[in-house]
Amino acid sequence: MAHRPIITLTTDFGLNDHFVGTIKGVILSIVPEVEIVDICHSVQAFDVLDGALTIAQAYSYFPSGTVHLVVVDPGVGTARRPILVTSDRHHFVAPDNGVLSVIYAREERLHIRHITAEHYSLQPVSNTFHARDVFSPVAAWLAKGVDPEKFGDEISDFVRFNAPKPKAVDGSTLRGVVLKADRFGNLVTNITPQDAPALFAAVPVQFKIRVGKQEITEIHSNYSEGAPGEVFGILGSMGYLEIAADRGSAAKIIGAGKGSEVILSLEGAVAAGSGN
Repeated sequence: MAHRPIITLTTDFGLNDHFVGTIKGVILSIVPEVEIVDICHSVQAFDVLDGALTIAQAYSYFPSGTVHLVVVDPGVGTARRPILVTSDRHHFVAPDNGVLSVIYAREERLHIRHITAEHYSLQPVSNTFHARDVFSPVAAWLAKGVDPEKFGDEISDFVRFNAPKPKAVDGSTLRGVVLKADRFGNLVTNITPQDAPALFAAVPVQFKIRVGKQEITEIHSNYSEGAPGEVFGILGSMGYLEIAADRGSAAKIIGAGKGSEVILSLEGAVAAGSGN
């Protein structure tokens, strides 16, 4: 038996207003049999990079044919375009503001279309709620089986940005940045095992991580290895170095957050930062 169509939702709408419920209502009115999955509605408001990181961590775990609705849209009502992106396995419906940039970097074969077929939208289209009037109905019609080609022509001048990469200060030092603080207070940096393989080796080299005024000299394999009140490094599930504390908020303990500088110094090892 064929599985039900799936639409996922990733937004910065929160759960205190009617927005999420309304877009679900639009979707269900078009394709009642759909399964709607909430990935996240707590993307930082207006934060396109946070939205890009959020959908990039989740989309590949869904079945082929899933439609991902991604709405972090500070430019709603302006000339920014609504787009439909199709990969080998997934569809993405989003504003053309870079919120799919990490998807662009990871997927080899993509078709990006400017959504211009107005008859798939609700009418009239509001200037402030395109998630309801444009993105949700397009996602629903996709899930119902409408061919992506029917929504508009392919474009090549779509908006994309490169997520910040750590930079090499010298042969053994990297300068990175905190990408986000999650709800547990873990600080997710932009440093990966590819940038500093010696840090994540079975027997890591001696190192120092400076975030704010805190100096960190321990890497643990899980959160419970840390002593009470200790701030340490860990390779998180997103694939990045995280600064964490066991059952505590590293962000609060060291007073750091998104955008804070991270300096990684390795002793006797070469860092592999791109410098870009």
